[in-house]
Amino acid sequence: MQPALLDLEGFSLPEIAEVASEQSWLSRWLENPDLFTQTSQHRLALLTTLTEQLWRGFLPEAKFLPLDLMTDFHASYQRTYIERDVRLLSDISDLQQFSRFVRLSAALAGQEVNYSQIGRDIGITPQTAKRWLNVLIQAFEWFEVPAYSNNVIKKVSDKPKGYFADTGQICYSQMISSHQALPSHPLWGHVFENAVVSEIRKLAMLMPTPPRLYHWRIYSGAECDLVLERDGKFFPIEIKAKTQITRNDARGFKSFRENYPTLNVQKGLIIAPVDKMSAITEDDYVMPWDLQ
Repeated sequence: MQPALLDLEGFSLPEIAEVASEQSWLSRWLENPDLFTQTSQHRLALLTTLTEQLWRGFLPEAKFLPLDLMTDFHASYQRTYIERDVRLLSDISDLQQFSRFVRLSAALAGQEVNYSQIGRDIGITPQTAKRWLNVLIQAFEWFEVPAYSNNVIKKVSDKPKGYFADTGQICYSQMISSHQALPSHPLWGHVFENAVVSEIRKLAMLMPTPPRLYHWRIYSGAECDLVLERDGKFFPIEIKAKTQITRNDARGFKSFRENYPTLNVQKGLIIAPVDKMSAITEDDYVMPWDLQ
């Protein structure tokens, strides 16, 4: 019998809510998007608000610690695991420079990876920036979502988007002092996107046949934060950190369908901090970020 290899991520939302379900919302959507959008969906009964959950993060210890200890917890985690253990494993000699690099990476979560920009901002070469990001990937502190590669048009970005493994570490690295301060911070949208992409990634890893995850953007501005591919079908996702969603927020879906008319593109989902699922166009829906 062959051993199984498991990547242990932070807690998913169902784990935080202590809910056991046969199928996640992601599985139900990928298997039958029409049925999913026509069936009543239920939110998880989380004990924390959205902002508190993102500020706490999803590491197991963060679920149980009181709020006044969270900053100390994330400081200790970063100093011991990221700055000491990870650095020593990779023989990185300049602790101060590597610490600055980790903080900068947290600030760039949810954006396209540009090694030259990262290197220029902290005074290292693009090659060093790439090597240090790979160190964070190997340590499960950073992951990347590639650009959709079936690009027959040259106006499409080919850079991956990068994400920090834990939103609590992003908030600590950016000196966000409390969860009340998070919604007004310039990185609020990126932190929310980071949380949603991480959650989808965790749910996908539990599936026997997980979907491939991509992002898609054309230089004129239209984009899909995620495009999931499975069984020859494509499932576009937009992530919005706001409660008022309009048809205009689905324009990336329209552009994706127009640019790839031969693809089997399914109903799109806009994931946002809303109370319930509802139709936003004839083909697309908005859904709460915390569905069961």
